[in-house]
Amino acid sequence: MSVSATTSSTNATSTTSTSTSSTSESSTLDYNSFLQLLVAQLQNQDPTDPTDPTQFISQLASFSSVEQLVNANSRLDTLLTQTAISQGASLIGKTVTSADGTISGTIASIEISSSGSVATLADGSTIELASGVVIS
Repeated sequence: MSVSATTSSTNATSTTSTSTSSTSESSTLDYNSFLQLLVAQLQNQDPTDPTDPTQFISQLASFSSVEQLVNANSRLDTLLTQTAISQGASLIGKTVTSADGTISGTIASIEISSSGSVATLADGSTIELASGVVIS
Protein backbone atom coordinates (compact mmCIF):
# COMPACT_ATOMS: atom_id res chain seq x y z
CA MET A 1 0.00 0.00 0.00
CA SER A 2 1.41 3.39 -0.86
CA VAL A 3 0.22 6.68 0.57
CA SER A 4 0.96 9.87 -1.33
CA ALA A 5 0.49 13.30 0.18
CA THR A 6 0.98 16.67 -1.47
CA THR A 7 1.48 19.78 0.58
CA SER A 8 0.09 22.92 -0.98
CA SER A 9 2.66 25.27 0.55
CA THR A 10 5.71 23.61 -1.02
CA ASN A 11 3.99 21.66 -3.79
CA ALA A 12 6.25 18.67 -3.04
CA THR A 13 5.13 15.08 -3.01
CA SER A 14 6.31 12.52 -0.50
CA THR A 15 5.48 8.84 -0.43
CA THR A 16 5.25 6.64 2.60
CA SER A 17 5.16 2.88 2.14
CA THR A 18 3.36 0.61 4.52
CA SER A 19 3.36 -3.14 4.66
CA THR A 20 0.52 -5.39 5.67
CA SER A 21 1.46 -8.37 7.82
CA SER A 22 -2.07 -9.71 7.97
CA THR A 23 -2.77 -13.08 6.39
CA SER A 24 -6.32 -12.09 5.52
CA GLU A 25 -7.43 -10.14 2.45
CA SER A 26 -4.92 -7.59 1.17
CA SER A 27 -7.62 -4.91 1.01
CA THR A 28 -8.01 -4.83 4.79
CA LEU A 29 -6.15 -2.36 6.96
CA ASP A 30 -4.35 -3.92 9.91
CA TYR A 31 -3.34 -2.19 13.13
CA ASN A 32 0.22 -1.28 12.07
CA SER A 33 -0.88 -0.01 8.67
CA PHE A 34 -3.56 2.16 10.25
CA LEU A 35 -1.01 3.66 12.65
CA GLN A 36 1.48 4.33 9.82
CA LEU A 37 -1.26 5.96 7.76
CA LEU A 38 -2.25 8.22 10.65
CA VAL A 39 1.37 9.24 11.30
CA ALA A 40 1.95 9.90 7.59
CA GLN A 41 -1.15 12.09 7.50
CA LEU A 42 0.08 14.11 10.49
CA GLN A 43 3.57 14.50 9.02
CA ASN A 44 2.31 15.64 5.64
CA GLN A 45 -0.48 18.01 6.54
CA ASP A 46 -0.20 21.65 5.49
CA PRO A 47 0.65 23.77 8.56
CA THR A 48 -1.28 26.72 7.09
CA ASP A 49 -4.40 24.56 6.66
CA PRO A 50 -4.33 21.84 9.35
CA THR A 51 -6.72 18.92 9.53
CA ASP A 52 -10.18 19.72 10.84
CA PRO A 53 -10.13 18.96 14.62
CA THR A 54 -13.41 17.05 14.48
CA GLN A 55 -12.05 14.78 11.73
CA PHE A 56 -8.85 14.29 13.71
CA ILE A 57 -10.79 13.29 16.86
CA SER A 58 -12.86 10.90 14.74
CA GLN A 59 -9.69 9.30 13.39
CA LEU A 60 -8.24 8.94 16.89
CA ALA A 61 -11.47 7.29 18.02
CA SER A 62 -11.20 4.92 15.06
CA PHE A 63 -7.61 4.19 16.02
CA SER A 64 -8.68 3.38 19.58
CA SER A 65 -11.43 1.09 18.30
CA VAL A 66 -9.00 -0.73 16.01
CA GLU A 67 -6.57 -1.21 18.91
CA GLN A 68 -9.30 -2.64 21.14
CA LEU A 69 -10.49 -5.00 18.39
CA VAL A 70 -6.94 -6.24 17.78
CA ASN A 71 -6.54 -6.97 21.49
CA ALA A 72 -9.92 -8.72 21.68
CA ASN A 73 -9.12 -10.87 18.63
CA SER A 74 -5.77 -11.83 20.10
CA ARG A 75 -7.39 -12.91 23.36
CA LEU A 76 -10.10 -14.81 21.51
CA ASP A 77 -7.50 -16.67 19.42
CA THR A 78 -5.64 -17.63 22.59
CA LEU A 79 -8.83 -18.84 24.25
CA LEU A 80 -9.86 -20.90 21.20
CA THR A 81 -6.41 -22.48 21.00
CA GLN A 82 -6.43 -23.39 24.68
CA THR A 83 -9.92 -24.88 24.37
CA ALA A 84 -8.92 -26.96 21.33
CA ILE A 85 -5.80 -28.25 23.12
CA SER A 86 -7.82 -29.15 26.21
CA GLN A 87 -10.49 -30.95 24.20
CA GLY A 88 -7.87 -32.72 22.07
CA ALA A 89 -6.00 -33.99 25.10
CA SER A 90 -9.19 -35.47 26.54
CA LEU A 91 -9.72 -37.52 23.34
CA ILE A 92 -6.43 -39.44 23.48
CA GLY A 93 -7.10 -43.12 24.22
CA LYS A 94 -10.73 -43.00 23.10
CA THR A 95 -12.15 -44.92 20.15
CA VAL A 96 -13.12 -42.99 17.03
CA THR A 97 -15.16 -44.08 14.01
CA SER A 98 -15.43 -42.10 10.78
CA ALA A 99 -18.82 -40.86 9.56
CA ASP A 100 -18.99 -43.56 6.87
CA GLY A 101 -17.70 -46.29 9.23
CA THR A 102 -14.64 -47.17 7.13
CA ILE A 103 -12.01 -45.98 9.62
CA SER A 104 -12.04 -46.94 13.28
CA GLY A 105 -9.43 -47.13 16.01
CA THR A 106 -7.95 -45.74 19.20
CA ILE A 107 -6.70 -42.15 19.13
CA ALA A 108 -2.94 -41.97 19.73
CA SER A 109 -2.43 -38.25 19.08
CA ILE A 110 -4.24 -35.11 17.96
CA GLU A 111 -2.96 -32.41 15.59
CA ILE A 112 -4.70 -29.06 15.90
CA SER A 113 -4.50 -26.49 13.11
CA SER A 114 -6.51 -23.52 11.92
CA SER A 115 -8.40 -25.76 9.48
CA GLY A 116 -9.46 -28.25 12.17
CA SER A 117 -8.29 -31.20 14.22
CA VAL A 118 -6.86 -34.43 12.84
CA ALA A 119 -6.52 -37.57 14.97
CA THR A 120 -3.76 -40.11 14.39
CA LEU A 121 -4.87 -43.58 15.35
CA ALA A 122 -2.77 -46.31 16.99
CA ASP A 123 -2.38 -48.07 13.60
CA GLY A 124 -0.97 -44.87 12.00
CA SER A 125 -4.05 -43.90 9.98
CA THR A 126 -5.50 -40.41 10.32
CA ILE A 127 -9.05 -39.11 10.55
CA GLU A 128 -10.35 -35.55 10.50
CA LEU A 129 -12.46 -34.79 13.54
CA ALA A 130 -15.47 -33.25 11.81
CA SER A 131 -19.22 -33.62 12.05
CA GLY A 132 -20.45 -37.21 11.82
CA VAL A 133 -17.37 -38.69 13.49
CA VAL A 134 -18.30 -40.86 16.48
CA ILE A 135 -16.05 -40.79 19.54
CA SER A 136 -16.65 -43.28 22.34
